Amino acid sequence: MTNDSTPTDLLDRLAAPTDLTGLHRLLELRAAQEGLLDVAYRTLDTPVGPLLLAATPSGLVRVAYEREGFDAVLADLATRIGSRVLLAPQQLDPAAHQLEEYFAGSRSRFELPLDHSLSSGFRGRVHAYLPQIAYGRTESYGEVAAHLGNPRAVRAVGTACATNPLPVVVPCHRVLRSDGSLGGYLGGTAAKTALLELEHAA
Repeated sequence: MTNDSTPTDLLDRLAAPTDLTGLHRLLELRAAQEGLLDVAYRTLDTPVGPLLLAATPSGLVRVAYEREGFDAVLADLATRIGSRVLLAPQQLDPAAHQLEEYFAGSRSRFELPLDHSLSSGFRGRVHAYLPQIAYGRTESYGEVAAHLGNPRAVRAVGTACATNPLPVVVPCHRVLRSDGSLGGYLGGTAAKTALLELEHAA
């Protein structure tokens, strides 16, 4: 192998794909190597149902529940981020591994690069604040609003939680109504309950 081999030459030597899986993996590698991939995605089976994980070169950008419609989520990402969207499971392996640890009860904090390009304005401020609510703890919508310096923005906090593009990883499930009831949740109340029970939240 000479020193003047190109990345494509090296990829060609790694494996000559003889089936669709090999061809797809080569496409994935080339797209990533040549900066041609806007969004990589994969799915992950979890105790709260299948999750869609999507990432840009900057980090994890979307976690979606099956009830949102994975095809609709991918179409939205293609519109809002870029049309070059590819099933590329290995690029999401770190996120998948940390989520598996979380659901197994061995991880209480995510350490992943995140792409917050789908969050902006006050919603973005709410999403940035949510990871500060500790594992096993909850806050009310009003408490979150007060922490952000706008105690009257309770409804806006609720809207921000309902449109959180990174549920589970950015823990909007830890925000409850002032009376302690669950409130709405993108993944449904059963999923929110399961996450809070997993964390033994109080």
